[in-house]
Amino acid sequence: MKPVPFSYERPRDLNSALSMLAASRGSAKIIAGGQSLGPMLNLRLVQPELVVDISGLAELKRAEIRGGELVLGALVTHADIEDGRTADVTRGAMPGVAANIAYRAVRNRGTIGGSLSHADPAADWISALAALGARVTLRSLAGVRSMAIEAFVVGALESALDAGEIVEAVHVPARATSAHWGYAKSCRKTGEFAHAIGALLVDPAAAAARVVIGAIDTAPIVVTDAAELFGGRIAADFKQRFDARAADALLVKAGIDDAAQRHIHVSVLKRAVFEAAA
Repeated sequence: MKPVPFSYERPRDLNSALSMLAASRGSAKIIAGGQSLGPMLNLRLVQPELVVDISGLAELKRAEIRGGELVLGALVTHADIEDGRTADVTRGAMPGVAANIAYRAVRNRGTIGGSLSHADPAADWISALAALGARVTLRSLAGVRSMAIEAFVVGALESALDAGEIVEAVHVPARATSAHWGYAKSCRKTGEFAHAIGALLVDPAAAAARVVIGAIDTAPIVVTDAAELFGGRIAADFKQRFDARAADALLVKAGIDDAAQRHIHVSVLKRAVFEAAA
């Protein structure tokens, strides 16, 4: 199957792109790497009147450390992060996640902003960036707004983007030297979307932890104060204190009734905890 007919524009700057989106009144789709939109067009899951190609916008390819955080333009690719062409304030966490996204061909073209905008619950960046405490900036002709990743992804394939708005940049805070990172996922085979993701940023020195359970049928479960998963206290022995029953209870509360599915998610989260403690 092939896409329905659509118009195509390749703007030279960001303001031109935003003007095109505003004029389309919601009938346009943005394409950058095309790793998600391309198949959806071919399957006619989306049928835009206009496709706006932003892949040439230099403003969205910048990566810099600003104010103690890493600011990644929406067009930074997974391979850029994997290969170290961008700075890293996460002490290896982000390059490690990037290196295990799909296949190299996908990583060469897929962008961090495109992945977030698509809001697939099984995508890596949604869970990983939420665990890292990242936020996203959105731009339209009306201006700029900022929100945490966990507020941006509101459901399966559903984000907080308004009509005429695009992801401009991702802001990632520096990982403290005392903070431990763990990330694990379960895939039927290498390169496929995950059917369970566990992500953990735990800092015993600050008695704080962020935990994410991803690749569920809706937005990831993000626990910003995760002491409940560790017996009520975050300490150096967090590996031993991890409470699988508390994690299972979170999944039940999220509406996951299948005990086998919950077991997979809890097991993957436990792997992430063990990785963080290693």
